[in-house]
Formats: sequence, C-alpha cells, structure tokens
Amino acid sequence: MKIVVIGGTGLIGSKVVSKLGAHGHMAVPASPDTGVNTLTGEGLAEVMTGADVLIDVSNSPSFEDAAVLEFFTAATSNLIAEAKQAGVRHYVALSVVGTQNLGESGYFRAKIAQEQLITESGLPYTIVHATQFYEFLKSIAQAATHGDEVRLPPAMIQPIAAEDVAIAVGRASVGEPRNGIVEVAGPDEYRLDELVRGVLAKRNDPRTVITDPQAQYFGFTPSERVLLPEFPDPQIGATSLQDWAHQQLAAA
Repeated sequence: MKIVVIGGTGLIGSKVVSKLGAHGHMAVPASPDTGVNTLTGEGLAEVMTGADVLIDVSNSPSFEDAAVLEFFTAATSNLIAEAKQAGVRHYVALSVVGTQNLGESGYFRAKIAQEQLITESGLPYTIVHATQFYEFLKSIAQAATHGDEVRLPPAMIQPIAAEDVAIAVGRASVGEPRNGIVEVAGPDEYRLDELVRGVLAKRNDPRTVITDPQAQYFGFTPSERVLLPEFPDPQIGATSLQDWAHQQLAAA
C-alpha cells in the first residue's frame, strides 16, 4: 500500500514513515525537504500519484494567527484536491485533543478550520487527536518564561511520547476510515504547573514556576480539564514520562 506522509521528515512523520516501512508499506515522506510544498501545491501531484492513503502530520512554520490560519486552510485545500484526483481511499490527519473547545486561540481556530475542511471533503477520513507531547515540555516552559519566572495555569494534562503518537497514526492509516475522531493520550495525568516545576527541578533549572490561573497556553487560558481526552476509552500510549526520560538520558 502506498501511503504518502505529509510532514514525513519531522518529529512524528519520520517515525510514522519508519514504522509503516517496517510493516511492508510503501511509506513516502513528503515535505519541503523532499520537494513537496502543500502551501503552494509544488510537487503534490507527483507524490500523490498512485497513493492509497494520505497522512498529514505537518504543522505551520508560524503560529501567528493569520499565518497559521492561511497555512492550514490553503495546505488542506490543496491536499484534498490532490487526494481526490489521485483516488486516495483514506485521509488521516493529526490534530490536538480538545481542539473544538479551544477556539479562543488563533492556532486552534486554524486547526478547527483544517478539521472542518477534511470532514466536509467527502473523502473517507480519520482525525487523530493527541495530547501534548513529552518532547515539548521544555518549549512550554520557555514560552511561559518571564524573567526568572515560569507562569503556568493549574490545568490538567495527559502528555504522551511522540513515539506512541506515531504508532497511533500508523495504526489509523492502515485501518478502516473512522469518519470521526480517535483520541490518544499518555498513561498518566498531571497538573501542568506541577509537572513543569518537577521537570525544571530535575534539570537543576533555577527558574521558579508560578501557578497562575490566568496564565495562557498557546494563546488561551485553559480550564482545569479542557486539555484531557473528551471521549470515553481513548487509546493510551505505553510510554510513561519516567520511561521516556530514561530513554532520553540513554540516547544522550
């Protein structure tokens, strides 16, 4: 089966390509690095020829409100057009748990627009909603840093390893289209401020984490449980935060 992976050279996409290839599929990475630009349409027709499945795990290079909306609407519209032309039987997209409830954020308004384009396209589809990645905890702390303080809300999160997200996306792509949402999350819940406080302490980082109920996260102030899976029985990744941290140390 030929499976085109948009964003196939990135964090999630490269893992998806590797896993699908190991299971005998023709997984083709597509990104600007391979001459495919979803925003302009460059290279799309060529890479989509003969594709059975399209996976989109790409992300906008800019999180500025207008730019991210332009990226997801233009890129998704181009992907839908080429998928129809190529006769693709399954469109799989990676998105974020809680997206439909996060329209206060410009980034999530763009993700809502992306999902709406897919659901209204007429193509068989599956949208995988994932929780926050362990790999981005450091970036979350950096974005919330003001001087020597890190201001974060006491919202609950259920973070997951990128490896487990790639497994979920790969499984979705070789299964039947759900024409709906599949949720995937890590095995444990944490309070965001407490989690980052612990992560920084283990790194001997001198910054102080301040619990601030009004602090923002990706441009909005989250309520206590809005970042957790919405539906009963989400898929649960196998990798705990502790195991992931040990893997990172071993790799280093």
